[in-house]
Amino acid sequence: MVSGKDINPTTKLRYGMVGGGRDAFIGAVHRMAAALDQQAEFVAGALSSSPEKSLASGRDLGLADDRNYESWQQMLERESARPAEDRIDFVSIVTPNHVHFPVAKAFVEAGFHVVLDKPMVLSSEEASQLAAAVNKSGVVFAVTYNYTGYPMVKQAASLVRSGVIGDVRKVFVEYHQGWLSGKLEESGQKQASWRTDPKRSGIAGCVGDIGTHAENLVAAVTGLEIEELCADVTTFVEGRALDDDASVLLRFKGGAKGVLTCSQICFGEENGLTLRVYGTKGAIAWKQEDPNHFIHTPEDGAKRIVTRGGAESGASAHATRLPPGHPEAFIEAFANIYRGAIEAIRAQRNGEDCAGLAAEFPTVANGSQGVRFIERVIESGRKGGVWVKF
Repeated sequence: MVSGKDINPTTKLRYGMVGGGRDAFIGAVHRMAAALDQQAEFVAGALSSSPEKSLASGRDLGLADDRNYESWQQMLERESARPAEDRIDFVSIVTPNHVHFPVAKAFVEAGFHVVLDKPMVLSSEEASQLAAAVNKSGVVFAVTYNYTGYPMVKQAASLVRSGVIGDVRKVFVEYHQGWLSGKLEESGQKQASWRTDPKRSGIAGCVGDIGTHAENLVAAVTGLEIEELCADVTTFVEGRALDDDASVLLRFKGGAKGVLTCSQICFGEENGLTLRVYGTKGAIAWKQEDPNHFIHTPEDGAKRIVTRGGAESGASAHATRLPPGHPEAFIEAFANIYRGAIEAIRAQRNGEDCAGLAAEFPTVANGSQGVRFIERVIESGRKGGVWVKF
């Protein structure tokens, strides 16, 4: 297994990217994250739905002409035809949501490992088909719920799941942004345009874009399973086709309760993802915009700051690259998802059992749960906030 502090100088894995060309934010983030540990090399791409823009984007990024593709179908066909030792080892898919399913399923069925942006697909039916394809092919499949890659999220999960704060009673998670407080999509801004378009984003706007991150964070840290939920889903900006705000009450198996809020119309908020977990013996609190520590409050009420360099940093050690006191943040967290997937690919290639490595990155099962969460929240909201089974 690759150490968090001593990356083995092995041959880099080759990867191709679908989406992420000119004017795309998240594609550049994925490429930076994949490159951080020098374990992966970007060698091929179909970077746009427009053949002309795809080729131009590839040239911008220095792709060789014979691996700069006009479409993902062309990339799949030509990479599959290359000798095994020369073709890409995995594909990174960073397209708008509606393209995720056909691309991911095609590459999985062709035997390529996949790293896919969230939400995984548009429906539970697509999620079931994709999960079946992954199970049949045996490929490594990662979904980039990147906030679970933060070292202190891993440490918080270790603390909560080990019983340090006792049985979980109450969870509060929120993810608030302000960038869609006005009708930005009418300006032609690319990120706003597709995220507010039902044809490309799916049935949800804010809930699918950031609400699913909040749900995944709760699951990763607490291990709690949602039993039912009740949602108030709103579109505040007049004329917008999808939701831009939601408040969700959660009931978990075992009796714990939760409150999840997500909004993209909160002026002044940037990426305000926060989590608080209250148990029978204490509590923890973490903020994404200040990610290198969390607050642990034990039964006696004496708050303490848990840092990456503290004595209890075991669970965060593998996800840490810098010495204590040097902040690690968004790109590093994203890179941990890639590193986990790469470690699993290497283990599989070496004939090793890579099942345990799945804990290092969100899998197709986590992606399927995220899709189900989106569907249930929207269902409850459309029915006027009734409780629905998860």
